[in-house]
Amino acid sequence: MTNAADMALSKTVSLQHFPSDFAWGTSTAAYQIEGGWDLDGKGPSIWDTFCHSKGRVFEGHTGDVACNSYQLWDEDLKCIQQLGLTHYRLSFSWPRLLPDGTTHFVNPKGVEYYNKVIDDLIANAVVPMVTLNHFDLPQALQDHGGWESPEIADIFDSYAQFCFKTFGDRVKFWITLNEPYVCAKLGYENGILAPGLKEPGTLLYLVGHNMLRAHSRAWHSYNAHFRGLQGGMVSIALNSDWAEPLDPGCSKDVAATQRYMDFTLGWFACPVFGTGDYPKSMRFRIEAKNLELGFTKGQRLPKFSEDEPKPLGTADFFALNYYTSRKVKDASSRPSELSFAGDQGTEAIIDPSWPVSGAYWLAVVPEGLRKLLKYIKETCNNPVIYITENGFSQIGPVKFEDIDRCQFYQDTLQQVSKAITDDGVNVKGYFAWSLLDNLEWSEGFSVRFGLFHVDFSSSELKRTIYRSGEEYAAVIKRYHTYTKLDN
Repeated sequence: MTNAADMALSKTVSLQHFPSDFAWGTSTAAYQIEGGWDLDGKGPSIWDTFCHSKGRVFEGHTGDVACNSYQLWDEDLKCIQQLGLTHYRLSFSWPRLLPDGTTHFVNPKGVEYYNKVIDDLIANAVVPMVTLNHFDLPQALQDHGGWESPEIADIFDSYAQFCFKTFGDRVKFWITLNEPYVCAKLGYENGILAPGLKEPGTLLYLVGHNMLRAHSRAWHSYNAHFRGLQGGMVSIALNSDWAEPLDPGCSKDVAATQRYMDFTLGWFACPVFGTGDYPKSMRFRIEAKNLELGFTKGQRLPKFSEDEPKPLGTADFFALNYYTSRKVKDASSRPSELSFAGDQGTEAIIDPSWPVSGAYWLAVVPEGLRKLLKYIKETCNNPVIYITENGFSQIGPVKFEDIDRCQFYQDTLQQVSKAITDDGVNVKGYFAWSLLDNLEWSEGFSVRFGLFHVDFSSSELKRTIYRSGEEYAAVIKRYHTYTKLDN
């Protein structure tokens, strides 16, 4: 491995303008790393069910064992220490804590596990950021409608309050839900993620709506009952591409690009950070399509009830997951169909000049992150932003000297620095995805995002740092040295 003192990433990233309390972290998700899928009283999740169904996941891979972080947490902690992280984002397995999804029965082994993780992090001066639900809804709740059911908002609120009561004396950063856009669109429109349903143009809007209702209730509960004593913050992690018109001189492409942003980021950001409702373009397009298609089953894009807690203002910071960018052209003249794509009326394209990392969808566009950060500043009332996921994948033969990934992190952190210094964006943290190679959802273990390699072919599941991990650690070390000298 390369000596950290000589690393390009450490030397070239400008750190002097990063805030003195900047959060340097990595992110993980329970189902992707924990394993122990049926150990110690844990209930099944929709991802257990999905992976156990034939043909759903690459080569039949499952998260039954994954990185076995449930039993090898001490090894994960060593990785965190080796990187010198100041923050670590993890998610709770909802069915590990509450096997049937409700507070009627609490699994003490699950509580014990997360207490140890949190206590170990704090003992090592690492701040935990906890996501309450990162895709792995308890199967018991799915059996009763899951995110399609209006009752799910109250059930999630009860779960959230349980977590605030149990762990909130030590956890000060909470994420309610991870990427509701991905969960709704890929789980209920395209069917390629759990629970694997395909009901185009209908279920995803209902699911997204109920996820926003659930988030809103949990934020209001924290604000009313826990904030005063615990002093923490609550948000929701929103993912978005950056989008630009394929032909900047074409007014239709320009309008389509704005629709693309409205239907991805705006779908969830506008209710929380903007107007308190969905973007006007979404309502207009969906209502127009209803008339055009003769859709008479009721409103596809629900309205927020006046009798419920409002979503507007229910985030104490903006949690952003960014991976890639797209060029967008208008597709509104195509034959009408009942679908999300038909409602959106756009076509998103990867620019041939953009390199593509291991994952087929991941065009590497670090400058898109800077542009997106500026866009959020301008459209979401200049919030404090934590970049809660961002990463680069590799496939095929493992490259421990992962030079392309090193270059990616170098370019990305330079763009974040420019967003702070030149654009005045209030970025307070960066969390690389991911600490470990893990189960990349339906792509199984074929795609690797980790700063640490995991040998899935051995029972020991040995963790070995990639060069990119060493360089990221060197950046964090140099940042600490700089801030100490500056003070």
